[in-house]
Amino acid sequence: MPSMLDAVVVGAGPNGLTAAVELARRGFSVAVFEAEGTVGGGARTEELTLPGFRHDPCSAAHPLGINSPAFRDLPLDRYGLDWVQHELPMAHPFPDGSAATLSRSVAETAASFGPRDAGAYRRLIEPLLPHWDTLVKDFMSLPLSALPRDPVTLARFGLVGLPPSTWLMRRFRDEKAPALLSGLVAHVIAPLSGFATSAIGLVFALAAHARGWPVARGGSQAISDALAAYLKDLGGAIHTDYEVKRLDDLPPARAYIFDTSPTAVARIAGLGRYYDRYRYGASVFKVDYALDGPVPWTAKEARVAGTVQVGPYRSDIAKALNAASREGRGPAAPFLITVQPTVADPTRAPAGKHTFWAYGHVPNGWDGDLTDAIERQLERFAPGFRDLILARATAGPPELAVRNANYVGGDIASGAASGLQLLLRPKLSLSPYTTPHPAVYICSSASPPGPGVHGMSGHNAAKAVWRRLRAD
Repeated sequence: MPSMLDAVVVGAGPNGLTAAVELARRGFSVAVFEAEGTVGGGARTEELTLPGFRHDPCSAAHPLGINSPAFRDLPLDRYGLDWVQHELPMAHPFPDGSAATLSRSVAETAASFGPRDAGAYRRLIEPLLPHWDTLVKDFMSLPLSALPRDPVTLARFGLVGLPPSTWLMRRFRDEKAPALLSGLVAHVIAPLSGFATSAIGLVFALAAHARGWPVARGGSQAISDALAAYLKDLGGAIHTDYEVKRLDDLPPARAYIFDTSPTAVARIAGLGRYYDRYRYGASVFKVDYALDGPVPWTAKEARVAGTVQVGPYRSDIAKALNAASREGRGPAAPFLITVQPTVADPTRAPAGKHTFWAYGHVPNGWDGDLTDAIERQLERFAPGFRDLILARATAGPPELAVRNANYVGGDIASGAASGLQLLLRPKLSLSPYTTPHPAVYICSSASPPGPGVHGMSGHNAAKAVWRRLRAD
């Protein structure tokens, strides 16, 4: 290791690894330090239940990963990353056995909403989809670093996306489109009536139409392992089982980049109360299942989908989110986000068996047990589900916080994605990746563009770092 590194990265999640790769690609010397025994952060894969069943403890389906400008610019396929697509990216079943679907085809998706809303959905999506690759770069790039690539389309998107999602739903007359779109908004664990929540639903829908909602073959660990292998080929170093408690624990470097919570950055780098006003949001209660067969969904569309949203209706989703975010209690009937990777990727379980996970939203730090409520919801839409359970592994907010230190109080988004903090993270600043310490930067999901396995927070922070290093 050189006596003075150009950059040290703390945390080997997708953002930390991406930041390290981007710097190493440009000839800077880089080392990564990770407290856990393996790289990955929110993109790991482990045998949580039984031997041979490979589960993703956190993120499993990756619409933002396959669409990420950072990942698409890296040769990750050469290092083992293979995106696997389900027949349907997502399904949203209803009690009568029907389902709304998020298909690669806009027309098929619109048709699943029924004749009264098909046209409204197509009018919403079709003008934006041809401009998706430009839009996603504008959404996810370094804030205020350049003029928008397509200001007209971005402005058109903003007119629709900045209001609350409750406004967006006024375009529709029946229940299916608002239910599915509300479920998309709920992926960021915030009330449906918040600022810019329409944009969240639109981004997830456009991402699915553009490139699907794939899983990584073999598990989400494949994303992190590909980034780590590429970094090593570029000359970067990775040190695991290395907990950092203060800057003095790290080797001398020109820049220190933290893929951690703002709370941890402040503690380790001695920033005092700099991030005290940063808010952490609601959490989830997650159950990973080893199953004796596929989930017996009543709706046939759900049987071939990668992600299945279990609501069912917009009012139900809103009630569950409000219970977790505003009322401080676990919902009696949780809204569930579920992923069934082995429907398309049988490598994750023994022959004929399946892995499956589901989570419902709960308050930050909640120490209750949502398992029974989750399984009652699943039985409504997949009768006989409980009979297939071979083993389960549960994780509520305390367990999630232990598993990943970035999940403060179990907040898997590393900060409340609501209000202005949805867009202005971790502080109101023209340079959100910098801190009061001139050599310290933040690149986690607490910085723009926010939650998700996409590496763009790391990419953007690396850009801020290399500009400074080249200027010195």
